[in-house]
Amino acid sequence: MNALNVAEYTHTLGLQAKTASALMAKAPAAIKNKALKVLARLLRENVDALQIDNARDLDRARTAGLPEPMVDRLKLSPKVLETCAEGCEQLAAMPDIIGEILGMKQQPSGIRVGQMRVPIGVFGMIYESRPNVTIEAASLSIKSGNACILRGGSEAIDSNKALAKLVQQALAEAGLPQDAVQLVQTTDREAVGQLIAMPQFVDVIIPRGGKGLIERISRDAKVPVIKHLDGNCHTYVDDPCDIAMAVKVADNAKTNKYSPCNASEGLLVARGVASDFLPKIGAVYAAKGVEMRGCPESLAILKKVAGAQLAQATEQDWSEEYLAPIISVKIVAGVDEAIAHINHYSSHHTDAILTTHHLHAQRFLREVDSASVMVNASTRFADGFEYGLGAEIGISTDKFHARGPVGLEGLTSLKYVVLGDGEVRV
Repeated sequence: MNALNVAEYTHTLGLQAKTASALMAKAPAAIKNKALKVLARLLRENVDALQIDNARDLDRARTAGLPEPMVDRLKLSPKVLETCAEGCEQLAAMPDIIGEILGMKQQPSGIRVGQMRVPIGVFGMIYESRPNVTIEAASLSIKSGNACILRGGSEAIDSNKALAKLVQQALAEAGLPQDAVQLVQTTDREAVGQLIAMPQFVDVIIPRGGKGLIERISRDAKVPVIKHLDGNCHTYVDDPCDIAMAVKVADNAKTNKYSPCNASEGLLVARGVASDFLPKIGAVYAAKGVEMRGCPESLAILKKVAGAQLAQATEQDWSEEYLAPIISVKIVAGVDEAIAHINHYSSHHTDAILTTHHLHAQRFLREVDSASVMVNASTRFADGFEYGLGAEIGISTDKFHARGPVGLEGLTSLKYVVLGDGEVRV
């Protein structure tokens, strides 16, 4: 497909999505829920066929020498497909938020003013690797009454095409426009450049992938972008705290899974509890093969831990997203220094305090400038499903519109509605 054809193709996708979005915005909740239930059924009925398509992507990835962890992300196992189907059913069971009116108040003039929740319109989703994102994005788009244009990675093109075909089948069976969910069928990278530069059709772009992809989208897009670049999350162990609880939570925040953006990459420890806490967490990390890159004061304590993998932290370590069994460790004077360090070095994604001091907890919640701020809980909870959103389309560290896990509400906007009885302004 040459550049001219790519431009024409994406223009057609945009026009079709814009037309479909008007129909989706007024679709009854029962019809949208029917589409989600049909999609769940189709996913279960097509497990074998989907794995044949998926096998082509896996073979191509292995032939291209893709690392095995990346190949693993491409897999559409029966378990992954069942999770997708269950996610569709959970969304169908959730209340429909479109059209709800919030904060209606009577004004001195006699008019009543409130806000109505409405769909954004058309969103573009650009993502890498995991083909299950096709179903997550499509199902959230349907439930929120939007239209979407999906552009998955070239490494998952066969899987994504097969999944998108099922989505369009479900839409048609429910009586909704098939163009409400469209997959970009070409792997030509020019399609991304076109998609992010069509404000006449696309209302927002949501990139989901590596830092390079998100930086490119943020730099070149001519429409708003919902994004987060890094997941440099912190766990701060306060003085005072429950040491046993702090060890349990700090362990989970780092080692539950190393690759997600909500895993803790930095561990801050109040000086007053460092000599008690660090040997305990150090032993846990040592047993799990986690390298600790510490400040001189923390290393002096950790070097007594048998089997500990230690290194001197550099300035870069304080702002690093490792996505690996590595964690930076720094001893701080207390909550003031912890908050200052986090606000300076963190990516403003998710940060947690472990404390038994109520005022310290309240200060941390108010003063840490991150999308999710936690007290006595693992940063690994920063997730749409865990927050009760049903599903998420991504996580935003922006401050406008959506912040934190982006679920149904993040795919909506609010417009003012005014109810009167013949009032005129004087």
